[in-house]
Amino acid sequence: MGKVVHFEIHVDDMERAKTFYGEVFGWSFEDWSEYAGMPYFGAVTGDANKPGIDGALMKRQSPAPEKNQPLNGYTCTMEVEDYDSIEAKIMNNGGQVAMPKFALPGMAWQGYYIDTESNIFGIHQPDENAK
Repeated sequence: MGKVVHFEIHVDDMERAKTFYGEVFGWSFEDWSEYAGMPYFGAVTGDANKPGIDGALMKRQSPAPEKNQPLNGYTCTMEVEDYDSIEAKIMNNGGQVAMPKFALPGMAWQGYYIDTESNIFGIHQPDENAK
């Protein structure tokens, strides 16, 4: 079975991206550039004893995605406890709305955003009362 065990977010400005994801989601980073042979920072995304995966920020190797082009890749979605406070952090740290908050009825609140590096990601707050 092909369980997802790692993700990579392609970035133009490593420091800007580390600040964005650190401030919004509380991630910490480890410099793995020596192993990768390029700017590459491991992203510790949470408690290792809870479900989820860690990943990395890596130096983009080609042009950034253009605005409004179809998604070409995977979208990471982060589970959050308070949708509205995380959305405020996203916006206050240079992010943009890609698709505003919407209900997945009886399950959760969901929305999509664009980070400082032109990548799309989602946030998801479980809530059985969402409608």
